[in-house]
Amino acid sequence: MIAAPTEPIRVLVVDDQSLFRGSLAAVIDAQSDLDVVGEAVNGIDALEQSQALNPDVVVMDVEMPVMDGLEAAALLREQLPAAKVVMLTVDDDDDHLLRAVRLGVHGYLLKNMRPTELFDMIRSVMRGETPVAPALVGRLVAELRQSDRRPRTPEPSRPEDLLSARELEILRLVAQGLSNKEIGSRLSITEGTVKNHVHNALQKLGMENRIQAAAYIVRQGLGAPSHLRG
Repeated sequence: MIAAPTEPIRVLVVDDQSLFRGSLAAVIDAQSDLDVVGEAVNGIDALEQSQALNPDVVVMDVEMPVMDGLEAAALLREQLPAAKVVMLTVDDDDDHLLRAVRLGVHGYLLKNMRPTELFDMIRSVMRGETPVAPALVGRLVAELRQSDRRPRTPEPSRPEDLLSARELEILRLVAQGLSNKEIGSRLSITEGTVKNHVHNALQKLGMENRIQAAAYIVRQGLGAPSHLRG
């Protein structure tokens, strides 16, 4: 029996620089499984086009005139919760990164990444993962460990009271930056099983994405990315 073809991932590209926006849209749209359904020039335009086009993924610049990407992301998360929001930035500003994490965005990437990396990360978002540019992972965790600010949802004092042993084990690996596929390979379980465990753990912790869960694991002293360990 021949499997039905998978529908392409519908992408909205948002950036105020027309040359970059057009080039980014062109390379994304050239992928057979990615379909650029529209382009927007600022946050307000992104909100209007998202309502009209219902994209699967919104790839959006952080700094834009009229309404910046983070403000637009917050409104998108309220108005179109099914849409995945991936932020693009030219720099590694810690405040922007922390704010984006707390807003529950689905990815945070640097503009200098290779096109193939961007394509893979757009696909990973649709698999329920939360990609962060590798250059930012260490800074993110370090900032969250030192920050006095806390996520909007209360954190349990003892994660072991909420999480199963397997869920805790998997979140430790998430905090090391491993993908669902890599975790499955390490633990000899399927990628789908890993995804289910991550989903259940996030629900128990009252968190929206893997980045928040990874930061929580680190703050609780239950594990840190290997490159941060002394």
